[in-house]
Amino acid sequence: MSFDDRDLTDQLDTLYRYALGATGDPDLAADVVQDTVVRAIERRDQYRSDAPLGHWLIRIAHNVAVDRFRRSSREIAVEEVEHDWHDDAYTVDAQAVTESAAVRHELLDALARLPFIYRSALLLHDVEGFRVSDVAEIAEISLPAAKQRLRRGRMAMVSALAAGQQRRLALRGVPMNCWDARQHISDYVNGDLEAATARTVERHLESCPTCPPLYASIVGVNESLGSLRDPDSVIPPALEARLRERLDRG
Repeated sequence: MSFDDRDLTDQLDTLYRYALGATGDPDLAADVVQDTVVRAIERRDQYRSDAPLGHWLIRIAHNVAVDRFRRSSREIAVEEVEHDWHDDAYTVDAQAVTESAAVRHELLDALARLPFIYRSALLLHDVEGFRVSDVAEIAEISLPAAKQRLRRGRMAMVSALAAGQQRRLALRGVPMNCWDARQHISDYVNGDLEAATARTVERHLESCPTCPPLYASIVGVNESLGSLRDPDSVIPPALEARLRERLDRG
């Protein structure tokens, strides 16, 4: 049994929510959804109605995201988190964690720090409401493995939100949040920012413990790239001759 385009359209919001949570990037999420739709249309005849269409599409989206996923240096080492949770002395400030979780961008930031397999499990089960057995089927893993991913993912989320609270305390009083400042750094280097925004970026760089090295690195790399503009580097004569001959032939 196949499906029509309206059935596919009805699933787009779910696909995008999953893709956005999985990638943490609206543009990449859009690419994942687009690739998922293309694959679904190409494989329309492979769909069997014994499973909901949404499950079949999410499985495709999951595989697309896996193909596109690149490990981030910000990722939490989940095994270390589980080691912490084994320690009877380990705990967090529950109120602080809950308050952080209530702020959408902080929740998404913590989610983005989870390795993909755990992030995906939480998105499918806790966000979209899939059963653990569905998570196992979509990820093509055993039911115990799916349960482990869900358990570890939840622990890692709590630890990530707790760490975020500590970082916020360290950044208290710093003008402009880090991501906003970092988005402006390129324009700041180019001198393209309006004066008020440039001053705010400068004040952020004066007081933020993490952004100045990033700014200095961008400046350093930019200068090194500029050094590649070597006036002595010219096209090899033989290559130039071949190209001119090709252009002359039209």
